[in-house]
Amino acid sequence: MRSRYSAYVLQQGPYLLETWAQQTRPAEMDFAGEGDIKWLGLEVKHTSISMEGESGVVEFVARYKVGGRAHRMHETSRFVREADGRWYYLDGEVDGA
Repeated sequence: MRSRYSAYVLQQGPYLLETWAQQTRPAEMDFAGEGDIKWLGLEVKHTSISMEGESGVVEFVARYKVGGRAHRMHETSRFVREADGRWYYLDGEVDGA
């Protein structure tokens, strides 16, 4: 989760796609129009892993500024552990969206 946040800050689309579950992965990452976003921080609020250890949930708040105005994104993300043992982002639900 933290590595994906860092990848968003650095606009590292290839890494984001590599860590996205195949069944929900977009064809490409487009950062056009995001040049004026300044990411300020990530707070992980809650994490949980299923009893089988095959899925997990991360609730977080990411803070950022656009045009000098502060914003926050509160999301609950789902991750899955694939056969290679790595965790992949499946999807997320943004509060208020």
